[in-house]
Amino acid sequence: MADVGTIDALWPVQAAGLDDDAVLAGYEEDVRERWVRVNFVSSLDGSATLDGRSGGLSDAADKRVFALLRRVCDVVLVGAGTVRAEGYSGELGNAADGRWRVAHGFAEHPRLAVVTASAGLDPASPLFTDAPVRPIVVTSAAAPRERTAALAEVADVITAGDGSVDLAGALDALATDGLRRVHCEGGPHLLGSLAEVDALDELCLTLSPVLASGDGPRIAAGAVTRLGLHLARVLRSQDTLLLRYTRA
Repeated sequence: MADVGTIDALWPVQAAGLDDDAVLAGYEEDVRERWVRVNFVSSLDGSATLDGRSGGLSDAADKRVFALLRRVCDVVLVGAGTVRAEGYSGELGNAADGRWRVAHGFAEHPRLAVVTASAGLDPASPLFTDAPVRPIVVTSAAAPRERTAALAEVADVITAGDGSVDLAGALDALATDGLRRVHCEGGPHLLGSLAEVDALDELCLTLSPVLASGDGPRIAAGAVTRLGLHLARVLRSQDTLLLRYTRA
């Protein structure tokens, strides 16, 4: 029988065959101001991609947790490069996800916020045309005005920073709009930037049981930053480990 993403808890408690509610119960957060959760998958030798995409490292359990964590966010934050590489478009969940969100006090659909300093996105792409709710574009003042004007027709545009995107300012703007639970899905430069401005609250890291070799990127890229994290939870699905780290 094909693997359907069966997940067991190993630590701090042990339990077998977790249902969705039990999986989500271990991802508590403090959102009095905001909570920035980052979700990545990595090979055992530290690569964030296989054949250029993170999807090459993912399995059923990783996809299951990924989808569940989208249920409990207000906004999905992602870099433009990841949007292109992974083919983001349309809805960020299915009908069951939407019903769950409404029943638990969330909007039916999370917002999608794409970070791009140059506003280099096609306003006619499915990212915008197939979106169930208006996306958000986070850009900088250096972006060409004609690009931001075109994107403003199909998305809410947040301008934060001059030459590069001011992530701290962008997160403040999202929180002001009530989007306090942030689920960041990459890529490595966005994670590195979040760490650099000390805006990371949680890292959910799936360790895929493969060696990727090659020259794939690590999960974080950018300036050297040391950020201590606390191991809060360990889940297992066959040979895959799903780890939750919070701020130390």
